[in-house]
Amino acid sequence: MSIWDKSAWRSKPRVQMPDYLDADKLTAVEAQLSQYPPLVFAGEARQLKEKLGAVSRGEAFLLQGGDCAESFGEFSADTLRDTFKVFLQMSMVLTFGAKLPVVKVGRVAGQMAKPRSAPMETVEGVELPSYRGDIINGFDFTPDARIPDPDRMLQAYTQAAASLNLLRAFSTGGFADMRRVHAWTLGFTDQDDARKYRDMANRIQDTIDFMEAAGVGSAAAHEYSTVSFYTSHEALLLEYEEALTRIDSTSGKWLAGSGHMIWIGDRTRQPDGAHVEFCKGVMNPIGLKCGPSMTTGHLKSLMATLNPENEPGRLTLIARFGAGNVGEHLPRLIKAVQEEGANVVWSCDPMHGNTIKAASGYKTRPFESVLREVQEFFGVHRAEGSIPGGVHFEMTGKDVTECTGGVRAVTDEDLSSRYHTACDPRLNASQSLELAFLVAEELIGLRETRAVKAG
Repeated sequence: MSIWDKSAWRSKPRVQMPDYLDADKLTAVEAQLSQYPPLVFAGEARQLKEKLGAVSRGEAFLLQGGDCAESFGEFSADTLRDTFKVFLQMSMVLTFGAKLPVVKVGRVAGQMAKPRSAPMETVEGVELPSYRGDIINGFDFTPDARIPDPDRMLQAYTQAAASLNLLRAFSTGGFADMRRVHAWTLGFTDQDDARKYRDMANRIQDTIDFMEAAGVGSAAAHEYSTVSFYTSHEALLLEYEEALTRIDSTSGKWLAGSGHMIWIGDRTRQPDGAHVEFCKGVMNPIGLKCGPSMTTGHLKSLMATLNPENEPGRLTLIARFGAGNVGEHLPRLIKAVQEEGANVVWSCDPMHGNTIKAASGYKTRPFESVLREVQEFFGVHRAEGSIPGGVHFEMTGKDVTECTGGVRAVTDEDLSSRYHTACDPRLNASQSLELAFLVAEELIGLRETRAVKAG
């Protein structure tokens, strides 16, 4: 068996990565990063892999979500807190629906590079390189801002480290207490437009009250006031990824120290490409985006490359087809997995296939299309006898107006009022929680169907 080299990706075809103009500066930044501590540790990655293994068997459910692209300018403790708060609310609702543990994985502390559909963009007749995320270049539409700058990797590392520090404090310091989280959920269902979710919220409250009365809450106070929270991002900027890759002293395996889980995008999943070459050699759980162009042959090849030992929890397939397209593409990929006997987690990304341009000119995602793709995802898995293991959302705790629809009925005309994203439109706090209630209904239906078949 050949020995993997963390630099081997450099000899492979690379796409969606910047060309740095100052090679010496890039080398200096990589050397500096390689001396920094890893952001995550091997034991945490192993724990996440075990939990994702349970998801692949239908014994847990995956909630993965967060910012489209983290920004340097909007980074703050309040922004992190608000997004984490909504994440906990969503998790509470999904736990009730699935009657299973929810594995919580944020798009955070590293989601700072973005693939783009075109290398250049034109505004009022001026053409400049596309914005590729704050870790690479600046959002401002000026020639200087759009030059890739290696020093941005150092700022990204600092922001990721600070984010992880705060998230770990939130996870274990009482902020995640189950009773507190559900009080926030009740605040959402008190809205007149959210009355249809009130019944489920009341049933959750009854469950908590029963546990308290039975002494379960006090007996396990610590367990119900802390959560395990993991980070993830697209491993797009491989110079950054390589610099933070370390040998795990316990197992002797390589760890991508930039985040607990990394994924390969739909644009960078070439079987002989640089991103697949890098990801195949690290021990972290790996995500693989699967869009309409994914063939069954490519999927089988990628599964063999990325998970040759067929480890449960190692590989998560993130389906992103667009509403109305799931029935055409997902069944053939499920059959490919079944033919190979592959252990995978199936997750639904209903965001990236449902992006449209509104009449106002803003890029948006209709809430109804997002929900429809989730429903189609569950329906296909029921029909194919497969396990719908999770969902993957772009969302924020801020009250933005970027996706239309939802109980607060964001319209095309509303988009301009609080459109803050630097890249793709995100669900706001209200839409995120509403979607969690709707996914919980799917999970309840799935559970009832299984119970009927078992009985």
